[in-house]
Parts: sequence; structure tokens; C-alpha cells
Amino acid sequence: MPSSYTSLHYHIIFSTKERRPLVTDDIRGRLYEYMRGVIRNEACFLRAIGGMPDHIHLLMTSHATKSVADLMRVVKTNSSKWIHEAFPDHRAFGWQDGYGAFTVSESAIADVQRYIENQSEHHKRRSFQDEFIEFLQRHGIEFDPRYLWT
Repeated sequence: MPSSYTSLHYHIIFSTKERRPLVTDDIRGRLYEYMRGVIRNEACFLRAIGGMPDHIHLLMTSHATKSVADLMRVVKTNSSKWIHEAFPDHRAFGWQDGYGAFTVSESAIADVQRYIENQSEHHKRRSFQDEFIEFLQRHGIEFDPRYLWT
């Protein structure tokens, strides 16, 4: 078989440094579009992006040659640098070191898109920390709470 066929969909969640509310209204829209372009330049497709001032959710389809770790390094590094250049008054902006990446089946893509698009409503009831721990538990990912927020 000469070709490779993949269906690689990921729901990726990451926070600002120290979960500070740094994704403000004045940068949010432009940041999302910038991230969309970075992901497209990496031969991947951003299906949905959303979040709150302290964290971001991405739903993306990855190219078979791209690792999640490499893609997240490129997205976070480039977007942080872009924010510092485009918004000099946001010098304190930074992303947390890690991220959560969860696979998504084709049949669940619409549900995950709705979830991401409805973040402000969702976070009226649940904090980012509670949300992230729930994702880890739901996906059977072991973690040490002492190191979760460093």
C-alpha cells in the first residue's frame, strides 16, 4: 500500500502562564486568527478555537507527519512572540509550559466544537482547573496534583 491514511483529531487545552487572565478582549480575535495561520502553515487544520482569558481550547486535525509536541511548540512559541511584537503593552504574556492533548473520534467532532464555542457559558459553572482535571480523569491520564499547575 503506497499511501498512508490517517484521521488524527485532537482537542488541545493549555493555559496562560500561572493561569493569569492574559487573553484579553483586545487581543483575542487577532490571536485566534494568528494561531489558525500557524496551524495551517504546519499542514494542519484548525476546526475550532475558543477559551477564556486564562486558557485556550483547540480542535484540530493533524497531518500524519506532525507530532502534537512539535506542533504545540510551534503554536505557543510563535503566538507568544507575535503577541509581544503586536501588543508591546502585553510584555507579561506567556503560555504555561505544558498542555493537554486528547484524541477525538470523527463522530465526536461536532460535540467538541460546540463545547469549545460555548466556553464562556461553561465556565460560569466550572473553573479551568476543575475542567482540566476532569479531562485528565475522563481520559484515564494519571497525574500528580503537586505538579499539575507548575
